Amino acid sequence: MKSNGLPSSVIAMMALFSACLPAHGQVPVVTYDLVIHGGRVIDPETGLDAIRDVGITGNTIAAVSTEKLHGKRILDAGGLIVSPGFIDLHQHGQEPEDYRLKAFDGVTSALEMEIGARDISTYLSERSGGALINYGATANYDAARATAFHTPVPQGEILPHAGPGTNDPATPEQIQQIESILREQIHAGALGVGMGIQYVPGANHAEVIQIFQLAASYHLPVYTHVRSAGAIDPGSVEAVGEVIAAAAVTGASLHVVHINSSCLKLAPLCLQMVAGARARGLDVTTEAYPYIAGMTQINAALFNPGWQEKFGITYHDLALPDTGERLTRERFEQLHADPKPQTVLLFMNDETTVDNDIRNPLVMIASDGVRGHPREAGTYCRILARYVREQRSLTLSDAVRKMSLMPAQRLAASTPVGARKGRIQPGADADIVVFDLTTVTDHSTYGHPDETSTGMRYVLVQGVPIIEDGKLLSNKLPGKSITATPH
Repeated sequence: MKSNGLPSSVIAMMALFSACLPAHGQVPVVTYDLVIHGGRVIDPETGLDAIRDVGITGNTIAAVSTEKLHGKRILDAGGLIVSPGFIDLHQHGQEPEDYRLKAFDGVTSALEMEIGARDISTYLSERSGGALINYGATANYDAARATAFHTPVPQGEILPHAGPGTNDPATPEQIQQIESILREQIHAGALGVGMGIQYVPGANHAEVIQIFQLAASYHLPVYTHVRSAGAIDPGSVEAVGEVIAAAAVTGASLHVVHINSSCLKLAPLCLQMVAGARARGLDVTTEAYPYIAGMTQINAALFNPGWQEKFGITYHDLALPDTGERLTRERFEQLHADPKPQTVLLFMNDETTVDNDIRNPLVMIASDGVRGHPREAGTYCRILARYVREQRSLTLSDAVRKMSLMPAQRLAASTPVGARKGRIQPGADADIVVFDLTTVTDHSTYGHPDETSTGMRYVLVQGVPIIEDGKLLSNKLPGKSITATPH
């Protein structure tokens, strides 16, 4: 049978197709894998601050809508804040327990950029398929230098102990070996070069410039702990000037870590130097954490003779994180001479200085996280609780920008992944936190540094909830590696 010259089978198919079409003027209903419904969405790049639904397909944000979206799963975010997951560019602890603490603090990507990983290939393979949150690292210049001096960094540590590998100048042959090691790490996926210059005082200015040239040749940034701190020359100003100059003459991008603890009371001047460099076209960024104490290894070269005068502190300003013991000269000398690694807290700063650093528009947030210091577990919720809710010295949008978009933009110098993070927009990675601004709180202290933060209702990594209703889900390990492809 035919109608208008068409076979009956074709007519039947056309009728079935017509029945499946939506009525005139209607839009087909899209069902997302997951929908975050009715939350106050903060997107720091576009300035969005409004009630929206967020639709997620796979590991990607597919829609941000004023209309109610349909999903296979619905997470109710009514009365809650929906923001990009926080990106910590300076997280030393890289083990499962560290990632757990970071997740409760709203961190969805924890990267070891200041010093870096000793071996990138091993670092990445050990975490592949088994990480709670996203991870990545720079190439470790300090470890490469120690290897060139035949004094390798001890297993399980990231910094060399004080000795020839830290205090002596490198020969041209040793610098060549350092560069060879760093090139190998870069080709394995390192996100840049991590330089703890203060931990290798034997490195002269020429050596620093050569390492910056290496990074620049791959179009990768240098993340640096600057050479010195304090007001005594050569101090903070000279140290920041050294790396800005190295960036200027090589063209390398530069990130100055923890400007709060590197510059102390001179931080306002150091931040002016960063602003001046940026105004003249240099790609220079910086970070701070919201605590008055730093922490490092007591047998590092940072404690070479003269450290008290340089930092403006005494033995009593040092404390052991596990016991709270304040040190005496005798106790310090005992621990400093012991080859066994021992971390120590350094109380060098004050609340007013740190608060001013945090509020500066150029400063992004990074924790310098390591077990034994409250910044490991509480940095990001402390920003929300102290600066947004209590002091009201930061707007919510500014705080979110400092913790997500700014580090994502810094990361974009290393990898295209940076352009997909730190945003709540269609096409962005679905690394998302949903929290209660009225209750979000850090609980970690110097006496109890591993207390988890509270207030994160939901945390999503790669579109997968790892925290629901404030509780960590078991057997969820969606974290992915973030690596660079060298040019």
